[in-house]
Amino acid sequence: MPYQPFDLVSLYHLVAFIVSAVVVLCTTPWVKKIALKSGRVDLPGGRKVHSQPMVRLGGVSIFLGALSALLIVWWTGGFGILPPDKEYEIWGVTIGGLAFFLIGLADDLFGLSPFMRLFLQGIVAGAAWNVGVQIEFISIPFAGLVTLPDWISFPITIVWLVGMTNAINWIDGLDGLAAGVSGIAAVVMLTVSLFMHQPAAALIAAALAGGTLGFLRYNFNPAQIFMGDGGSYYIGFTLAGVGVIGLVKTTAVTAVVLPYIILAVPILDMSAVIVDRLRNGKSPFTADKRHLHHRLLAAGLSHRLTVLFIYSLTLWVGSIALAFAGIPSGIAYALGATALLSYTSWKVMKHAR
Repeated sequence: MPYQPFDLVSLYHLVAFIVSAVVVLCTTPWVKKIALKSGRVDLPGGRKVHSQPMVRLGGVSIFLGALSALLIVWWTGGFGILPPDKEYEIWGVTIGGLAFFLIGLADDLFGLSPFMRLFLQGIVAGAAWNVGVQIEFISIPFAGLVTLPDWISFPITIVWLVGMTNAINWIDGLDGLAAGVSGIAAVVMLTVSLFMHQPAAALIAAALAGGTLGFLRYNFNPAQIFMGDGGSYYIGFTLAGVGVIGLVKTTAVTAVVLPYIILAVPILDMSAVIVDRLRNGKSPFTADKRHLHHRLLAAGLSHRLTVLFIYSLTLWVGSIALAFAGIPSGIAYALGATALLSYTSWKVMKHAR
């Protein structure tokens, strides 16, 4: 079908956002109730900052919300607004997200070794690449866009999908942190995807944004429920997938780098932790308190101020991405986010030891 007007496209994306948020708001209490009855709780201790047993299956609600939103948009004919090849990509990211969700859920329920988790993630990411979720271009300074052969595209895509999945999982250490950071990133991806006429990626981003932001109703400090590995794996893969099918596939230098700007906070946090662990002779998979949120807490910041500061960082890099993409008023958004980050940075310096 021919591409439809922007207002109709926007309507379906609004429906996806609202449906996902409503489903999450309605199902999360039921998930919590069922998990408590079955004894599926996360006990305090070690690196964990919570002081009482907590349900860590909130990712079930997030996944159900996003999936319900996409199915309703599909059922009402919303996929008809997409270019012919884009519906296939939506299902590729959605089914890949389901597989990553199940890997995380299995880890939540039974516990999987780091090697087994990485192995299963690699298999699913390879399958996603095979159905078209591929990084096909790379931007090289002074050379511009370079088309990648399959033997390079495949490992780069695997590293991106698996790496981003674990980056979101690693920042899921404080109430509301991963959900808020992911929600902000999803809203920015939604905005950029619509601006760049990538409605398929925008639909997934809208559903994910609604689910993650709706989940904050129960997950912000003091949290009533955690998303668990199932939730963080699903969110991480979906954000990475949206970046691939919506932005990286756009043949423009600015578009290729946008996902890395939008997701800079979890990417840099994970990279810094891995380098620090290797430098100290430890495995990069050894759990410790080297993450940004751990360091801010150790500096004397409150739980909420730590989370809000990282939110402001995420919003700031997101606003830079909006300006970089050429979105109208993007520079104004960046200046506003810079002012907000300056204020939260002042609060951090004021309260830090």
